[in-house]
Amino acid sequence: MSNPPGPVDRGAARTVLVIEDNRDARDALVTLLQIDGYAVEAAPDGVEGLRLAHDRRFDVALIDIGLPGLDGYEVAKRMRALGRDPPYLIALTGYGEPEDQRRAKEAGFDAHLVKPVDPDRLTALINRETPGRESPG
Repeated sequence: MSNPPGPVDRGAARTVLVIEDNRDARDALVTLLQIDGYAVEAAPDGVEGLRLAHDRRFDVALIDIGLPGLDGYEVAKRMRALGRDPPYLIALTGYGEPEDQRRAKEAGFDAHLVKPVDPDRLTALINRETPGRESPG
C-alpha cells in the first residue's frame, strides 16, 4: 500500500491571503493551498481582508469579486494603495467575459480566474509559472 502524497516542497513557502465570502469555497481553497504547502490566511469579507493585508505581507491574494460591502474590485484598488509592495492579486469570479477581465485589470488585479478554479492553473499563477502579469483569456 502506498502512502498518500505529502505537501509539495515549495522551498520558501509563499504566503497566500484568501478573501472569499462563501464559507465552503473559502475552506476548500484554504485546504487545497495548505496541502500544497502554502502558508494561508483567510477572510470572509473585504474589510477583514484589507485588515490582514495591512497587518502583514502576503505574496499572493486571491480575492472574490462578489464580496458583500467592499467588492473585490475595491479591495484590489485599496490593496494597491497601501503604499508598499502589494501581493500578486488574483481575481476569483463567476464571470469571465472580456469586460469582466478588463474591469479586473483596471482595478489592479494581475490575473483573473473563473470559478470553479482549476487547481493546476491556480498553482501556476501563485508560483508565477505563466509569462507576465496579465489576465489569462
